[in-house]
Amino acid sequence: MVSVVLAVAAAAANATASVLQRKAARREPESGRLSFHILWDLARQPAWLGGVTSILVGFALQVAALATGPIMLIQPLLVVELAFTLMLSSRMFKVRLHTREWSAIGGMSAGVALLLVGLAPSGGNAYAASGVRWLFGCVATGLFVALLLILGHRARDERRAAFLGIAAGSWFGFTAALVSGLTAAFAVGKGFQAWQTYALIVIGPAGFFLLQNALRAGRLVASQPGLTLANPLVSMAWGIVVFGENTRGGGWIAAAVAGAGLIGVCTVLLARSPLLQDSADRDAQRSSAPERYKR
Repeated sequence: MVSVVLAVAAAAANATASVLQRKAARREPESGRLSFHILWDLARQPAWLGGVTSILVGFALQVAALATGPIMLIQPLLVVELAFTLMLSSRMFKVRLHTREWSAIGGMSAGVALLLVGLAPSGGNAYAASGVRWLFGCVATGLFVALLLILGHRARDERRAAFLGIAAGSWFGFTAALVSGLTAAFAVGKGFQAWQTYALIVIGPAGFFLLQNALRAGRLVASQPGLTLANPLVSMAWGIVVFGENTRGGGWIAAAVAGAGLIGVCTVLLARSPLLQDSADRDAQRSSAPERYKR
């Protein structure tokens, strides 16, 4: 129960970071790429700094959650970050949520519950995982993310944002796996001897930079579904293949698949909300949107 509360709190902190960073990014020209010059300009904005602080708080809460629960339980719960983002954006930008958004938020919550009840993850030990399994997981994830970055570099507009969103989400799933290894090592008093502790010094900032590129590559509707869904999917793969976590079988698999499908549909619906679109997109939509969105 404690791990669930910590995971939901981490999702809320990450959502706060997303809203604050988007508020700061609105003051920057759209270039499609993140440069160090733009990053420096953002760093001088209180809203962006508040977003970075929220990221750190969210990461600390996620670490605490992973220290008390299996990765296959914690990471899917972080999906509700998108629902929190929508609700916080509504408050920040003074735009009222409507039936479609509330229905998607409810559906996403139900999907997460159905997924976790269907899986009922248990067991597994990141510290006990063999070096061969760790090597396989790291190489496989690294190659997958590298492929996505190559495809994103060659693509344009929404396809570029989609590839970068999946890459960033996958990288965060990889980061969660390293955190699980780190917390397991600290639990037996060998945290400073674990290579995962030092790998995170590089992996963490790289994920942050990937996220910034994904958010600036195109509309949120293109990047957010991959960003939201890749994280738990990669984490669950690590939980099963590398850490040896167990899940239910039989008919429960159908329930888990149904929950995952519901999460996917609701993620796309939420990402399409006019509230989460970039300023230029939202202005264009407001001219053709139903009257209920013109507020």
